[in-house]
Amino acid sequence: MSDIIEISHVTKKYGAATVLNDVNISFEKGKIHGLIGRNGSGKTMLMKCICGFVPVTQGSVTVNGKKIGKDIDVPENLGAIIETPGFLNNYSGYNNLKFLAGINKKIGREQIREAISFVGLDPDSKKHVGRYSLGMRQRLGLAQAIMENPDILLLDEPMNGLDKHGVKEMRELFKSLAQQGKTIIMANHSAEDIDVLCDTVCEMDLGVLTRVK
Repeated sequence: MSDIIEISHVTKKYGAATVLNDVNISFEKGKIHGLIGRNGSGKTMLMKCICGFVPVTQGSVTVNGKKIGKDIDVPENLGAIIETPGFLNNYSGYNNLKFLAGINKKIGREQIREAISFVGLDPDSKKHVGRYSLGMRQRLGLAQAIMENPDILLLDEPMNGLDKHGVKEMRELFKSLAQQGKTIIMANHSAEDIDVLCDTVCEMDLGVLTRVK
């Protein structure tokens, strides 16, 4: 067993409110891990702490052997969809990803096109993202998350806005990514998606996490 993410005694507080309460969990490399729980249970906050977007109040988050906020600010080789993906509405999908890829300068035109095609969108489409359906935005968000070929994917409700056909396609995409050795942590309301896809399942309630499977 090789754990790629280790969360040790993580607590996150905002004033008197405890959003995460002494969370302890590790995630094995190359598996799909599911997070279930009601809105406000702490799933999204846990993902933000793993990404380094939000500092923990107590405890530690270690990704690939490096502590977030101590050894590094943001994990390397990590892609994420957290909450609704934000894009520039007056640009095409390709131009949005080209702009974002320019920040790290790790990839070029072909990798962007491949990521867009992989999620079932047309890289040559001139349609502005402002005219995309919610499902198309979710697909573009996944393309953004995978375009730099990260080892870890954090996906917060990645099936939002997809019809049955889209859900089926996305499930196959996630299985394919796991077969490539990628580690996926997925928050999802759908028990069926979790059952079909996930090797492990954890439930969160009021900031407390328990392993279910």
